[in-house]
Amino acid sequence: MQINQLNLRTNTVTSNSNKTMEIYDVVIVGAGPIGLATAIGLHRRGIENILVIDQTRAFRQVGQVLDLLPNGLKALKYLDEQAYEAVKKTGNGFLNTQQSHDQKPAKTSPTWVYKNLQGQLIRSIPLSFDHWYQNYGEGRVSIAWYDLQTGLRNLLPPERVKANHRCLNVVDEPENNCVRIDCVSDQKIEANPYAYWAEGDQNLDTTPQKLTTKSLRAKLIVAADGINSTVRRVLYENSPYSDFARPEYSGFTAVSCREITDVPPELQTQLAEKFFEDSPIVTISNDQTSPDTASIDEPRMMLFRRPDGLLGYILHLAVPLASLQEKSGSDLLDLAMQQLEKAGFPDVIRELVRLSPPSNMQQRPYYIHHATTSDTKPQPAWSKGRVVLVGDAAHGMPPFMAQGANQGFEDALAVTTLITQIAETKNWDNQEAIATAFEKYENLRRPMMAYIQRATLTKFPHSSDAEWNKYGKQVYHRNFDQLTP
Repeated sequence: MQINQLNLRTNTVTSNSNKTMEIYDVVIVGAGPIGLATAIGLHRRGIENILVIDQTRAFRQVGQVLDLLPNGLKALKYLDEQAYEAVKKTGNGFLNTQQSHDQKPAKTSPTWVYKNLQGQLIRSIPLSFDHWYQNYGEGRVSIAWYDLQTGLRNLLPPERVKANHRCLNVVDEPENNCVRIDCVSDQKIEANPYAYWAEGDQNLDTTPQKLTTKSLRAKLIVAADGINSTVRRVLYENSPYSDFARPEYSGFTAVSCREITDVPPELQTQLAEKFFEDSPIVTISNDQTSPDTASIDEPRMMLFRRPDGLLGYILHLAVPLASLQEKSGSDLLDLAMQQLEKAGFPDVIRELVRLSPPSNMQQRPYYIHHATTSDTKPQPAWSKGRVVLVGDAAHGMPPFMAQGANQGFEDALAVTTLITQIAETKNWDNQEAIATAFEKYENLRRPMMAYIQRATLTKFPHSSDAEWNKYGKQVYHRNFDQLTP
């Protein structure tokens, strides 16, 4: 694909105090995979006067494993082939590490199986890159979130990515043809470089000696700061769209135990024979092997066997948010046991869950920014003036269809292409051109996100092979030239 190199300059303006201040072409808020992919796409197209900021005090090895599916990898390849190759290499290495832990070659490609409560096979999904490539023209990789973040971050000049910049406010400055971002940084970071932001840091008056504020300015702001986006909150609060400023609880949560020790050998054997067989991960639900499937509200368990042989699970539940708040590990374990018994999960599963150490129990409510609403409330745009939302900041949702990061990469591709056109036509100060570009982005992406969210919240692709194939064609097979308008 052709990438045009642009000769862009560093913008500066002179303030009333006669001090020259820098104005970036683009500031990206959020140094997760989506924000970094957007920055890489812009940088590769010659837009070098950019900055990525993130609230984390230091980049740490945190996060779970992501599944990058054909649509996400296609978008990443359009953004930058070097990024695509780096991610593919790391992801394929991750999969090989998982299956070669015992130093024995795998008999077949690992699969992710779906079974009902009786252990009957509903669906088997191969996890190999080649299988997905043959079916959809692009592969599939599993990659740890931190490895993905690190791989992408290493493709940018180090000075273009700054941690320890927590966004507080976004202010339009029409007199300077830019937007100002007010940030706070912890000046004691060297004393504790691995600390998270403490809850008390939300009140700046409590720790004035630790924090310092600074302001950045940019022609455009790309908000990739996640489902709890500060930029989104600032844009929508105190406006007709205030109901959309913060994410809505989706009605679903995950209760999990990442590691269960001391599982009796006979229980491990029963689980292996009835559910795992040769698979490292199995999804267990009340679905039948016919198209007559259970409700999305039924519990669904992802049971996994780690390379070291330890077992763990993630249990997706439809429960009120109040049932999760301020709950101890023992409370969460009791909730999991109650839900499994109510849903009729077999004794072998309940026995495993009963062995979960309370200290290892975690809960994670899933939130959502709906792409469409069924009521009469006005739907907010994904942009305002010089600011545009991408990824989870625009349309975050539960991870049931593994499309969060993949759809975010599609956003990054669309936004990168349109910002490049703004640069090529020298329209950085043309508000009408900017508004038109961001409107194109939203018109392109919102219908697909409405479809993805419906699939996520109703699991209709799982109702039959025909629906699954239709979904695959809609999501994985489509022509990505449409994302480069």
